Amino acid sequence: MFGGIILDNKGTKDLDHAFLGQPRGLSTLFFTEFWERFSYYGMRAILIYYMYYSIADGGLGMDKGLAASIMSIYGSLVYLSSVLGGFMSDRIWGSRRTVLYGGILIMFGHISLSLPAGDWALFLAIVLITIGTGLLKPNVSEMVGGLYKEGDNRRDSGFTIFVFGINLGSLISPIVVGQAQKMFNFHVGFSLAAIGMFFGLISYWRGGSKYLSKDSFYPDDPLEPGEAKRLSFKITLGVIAFALIVLIMKVFDVLSIASFITLLSIVAVIAPITIFLLMLTSKKVNDVERSRVWAYVPLFLAAAIFWAIEESGSSVLALFAADQTNNQLGWFKIDPSWYQSLNPLFIVLLTPIFATLWTTLGKRQPSSPTKFSLGLVFAGLSYLFMVIPVAMFGVDAKVSPLWLVGSWLIVEISELLISPIGLSVTTKLAPRAFQSSMMSMWFLADSAGQAVNSQIVQFYTPENEVAYFAITGIVAIVAAIVLAFLIKPIKRLMAGIN
Repeated sequence: MFGGIILDNKGTKDLDHAFLGQPRGLSTLFFTEFWERFSYYGMRAILIYYMYYSIADGGLGMDKGLAASIMSIYGSLVYLSSVLGGFMSDRIWGSRRTVLYGGILIMFGHISLSLPAGDWALFLAIVLITIGTGLLKPNVSEMVGGLYKEGDNRRDSGFTIFVFGINLGSLISPIVVGQAQKMFNFHVGFSLAAIGMFFGLISYWRGGSKYLSKDSFYPDDPLEPGEAKRLSFKITLGVIAFALIVLIMKVFDVLSIASFITLLSIVAVIAPITIFLLMLTSKKVNDVERSRVWAYVPLFLAAAIFWAIEESGSSVLALFAADQTNNQLGWFKIDPSWYQSLNPLFIVLLTPIFATLWTTLGKRQPSSPTKFSLGLVFAGLSYLFMVIPVAMFGVDAKVSPLWLVGSWLIVEISELLISPIGLSVTTKLAPRAFQSSMMSMWFLADSAGQAVNSQIVQFYTPENEVAYFAITGIVAIVAAIVLAFLIKPIKRLMAGIN
């Protein structure tokens, strides 16, 4: 027995049904992600308000548009850093230690935000949480995939349960952290996020030694002698090139927070292109694996469009919640940060339905590309839904909270058609030598989507609000139609994977 998973004489995993019909190791990863998401989404629920609230109200006094742009690029960088996490796991530390180190950095990032130290604490926290999440998230998800043998039909339902844990933590945290901020101040709220990550680390440390395979201690493709030097040289060149670009921007007097965000957005879009090229041209990838990577490309693009809409809940919809929503319902007042719980609330309510649906249908369920196409349709509809109140009542009126509730409900149907399925199909299509790096690609889709958001969110103004929601929604639906026509060729490229 290794890590609580029974092995037969040939070293092959037996089926383990100890946790809700799933492998026992899923419980460890479930609760690790529960607490990590508690910390992240609790912080995120109040961060945009912390940035643009006046100093007298405990904030940093930034411009609203700049705060929304920083929120988007911050989210982009968090997922962009998953490339680092995938590499460190695949080549140096193995997934088990990479996740542990990432959780520690996240905890210290939230501790930094809990200190009333102004801008420098904010940017230090962004760096720590960005790197820490990049180390943790792709490798936790990759370990979930490693709990299942190829052909195990429980994989999609297992990932759906895993995503349920993610969203359960995300559901509770905006309410708890938002209430702490409301009763005390922003820094008390951020300190609760740090405590949440501490609990996640304890859960991971205790459960990992019992229920996770010892193979996760070792990298899948360790660095060969001499590779470290070449890698160090390439990293140094990259850092120098980036520094030179920043220096040139400074010399020509175009360096600002906005232009730096644009530079980071370009990096976030170039990164997945580079990783795709690396996998497609690698000698470590055979023809069947290469075909599956090609199949993943249109799914990646669809996911990026979906995440661009879904992740706008912490920027565009957060501003709508604060400025254009009637939050005074008689004696009860809704804090704008509480709307961030709508995302995980609907995931929690809808997950059992989808998990049961996929399990019942079994091999008769729609293919992954079909689910993605349907998901994009719902993502577009969630934004088109927001056109209605603005067109009917104008930008100066405060509308019913039910409009936000309805929009979030629609986009969460989309998420359940794309997010858990995307996690699952990523592990299925991953080349052997790029297991964690391929999982990083799933998070790079989120990164690319939010990088685009950091640029287009600047056009979200009262004058452009109807056009902003309408154009974005239509783009998603057009992409869904294109993907629908590509389903058959994608399935051929998947080479037997569904």
